[in-house]
Amino acid sequence: MRSRLSSILPIVAVVLISLALPIAHAAGLQDLHERRHDGHVFPFLKWLRDSTVELIFGRPASRAKSKPALPNGALPTKYRNSVVVRFNVTNSEEEGALSEAADRLFLDVWAFTPNFVDVRIHQDDIAPLLTLLPDSLQPAVLIPDLAGAVAATYPSASVAVKPLNPVRIDPATVRPSIRGVDNIFFSDYQPLSVIVSWIRLLEAMFPSYVEIVSIGTSYEGRDIPAVRLGDRNEETRSRPSRKTILVTGGLHGREWISTSTVNYLIWSFITARGKDSIITKLLETFDVVFVPTLNPDGYEYTWDNDRLWRKSRQTTKMRYCRGLDLDHAFGYEWQNSKVQTDPCSESYGGDQPFQAVEASQLAAWAKNETLYNATFVGFLDLHSYSQQILFPYTHTCAIDPPNLENLEELAVGLAKAIRLASGESYSVASACEGAVARVFSASNSLPRIESGGGSAIDWFYHELNTRYAYQIKLRDTGSYGFLLPSDEIVPTGEEMFNAMKYFGDYLLGNNGIEKSLFREPEEAPTDEEEQWSELRKRRRR
Repeated sequence: MRSRLSSILPIVAVVLISLALPIAHAAGLQDLHERRHDGHVFPFLKWLRDSTVELIFGRPASRAKSKPALPNGALPTKYRNSVVVRFNVTNSEEEGALSEAADRLFLDVWAFTPNFVDVRIHQDDIAPLLTLLPDSLQPAVLIPDLAGAVAATYPSASVAVKPLNPVRIDPATVRPSIRGVDNIFFSDYQPLSVIVSWIRLLEAMFPSYVEIVSIGTSYEGRDIPAVRLGDRNEETRSRPSRKTILVTGGLHGREWISTSTVNYLIWSFITARGKDSIITKLLETFDVVFVPTLNPDGYEYTWDNDRLWRKSRQTTKMRYCRGLDLDHAFGYEWQNSKVQTDPCSESYGGDQPFQAVEASQLAAWAKNETLYNATFVGFLDLHSYSQQILFPYTHTCAIDPPNLENLEELAVGLAKAIRLASGESYSVASACEGAVARVFSASNSLPRIESGGGSAIDWFYHELNTRYAYQIKLRDTGSYGFLLPSDEIVPTGEEMFNAMKYFGDYLLGNNGIEKSLFREPEEAPTDEEEQWSELRKRRRR
């Protein structure tokens, strides 16, 4: 028994150190500098020991801090006196006027739906904006203190976490209804270095059905990692074709909830395998590939410099306007993007198709997969915010997709699965619709809030014949926008997990999924399960 324990301890130590290092780094290495002067002979070893212990058992209350760990340790002054306002747009003329004003003033449009348009703007620019709009358009303030809201989304420099029972890390004892590791990893948004270390740890823990693959390399040289889940037995390997579902997040750097939700789905699929019949059958039949952040450069930049950075970090023809919008950079109907010539636009997709390195890498990887017998049957592109489920086409409303009825049927089912799980309402619409739903024709020259040429879902749907391609905009509906609090990570993840179960069951050809998804549990829930159930259903408006 002693020899067996001695052989296990080094492995446990390696796992703990690999998880502790990036998390401790994300929390800030200033503690290390401070501890060098406390008289300890080996400050680094002391820091490593303390970080590992604190990772597992939580940091002592006396050392807990409440202030966020902001980039450069300072409040983001860039957004002082900035606000987020909402315009309720009721007709095409109002949308056209708002679109032209947004282009002229280089406004950052946060969201546009059939009901509203949200815009980030400096308080001093509101009056000039109103002079360009009809009197019927009057703004309502959603976020009055944008700088404070930005600061609140960064993880605290030292977060006290609940004691974690190490046994729960054993894959044989993890219970999907509790998801014990969530208490640490999903209690806050995580920087890129922590995410990469975490998925490497998952591959080491579950090597039989978890595989890390590389989509490619970003403009600044960062790897774009993905996690492939699927059974790796002899029967599945011998199949002539591998049906694949692709789930992406983080095309826009500031949409942290999309990256966290993809991570949550990875963990939920892993812990549900063998325990949930739908997930087990799904992983036996399909490969499911998750890409937590397709835009690692932009995501990293939101942590180090600008929380609300949207685009990639690729240079453009204008020195002071960096970045390309990855969701306007794909090759199908790219020319329909009216903002393609303005590098300073938040929706600039480049001067030619696939100029954005990351979009080009994803397309090349996907095409290469098809050469090795992969068939993409589903594509879910996660974004935020506005709680919408959108289907092709994005570039025009004048053409209906061939399987429109099926796309709508499945989208409505996904929205129903979410509503049954959490009570949240997700609207269903064609991705081509602007702020005001209308039919577009060649003679219709009114500008839209944002044109949709070069989108990812159109490219996968048309070029790779992915029959079920959707863009899903996650929580919320505007109270926080892109700055969703970290306590919404688990509820949002649970919504998408139930939506994914519906998605998979639909692709498997089954019906009546509501009965299997939401039946009463066989065992009475524990206190901890009840707490997590309440957290998953928490609603913020």
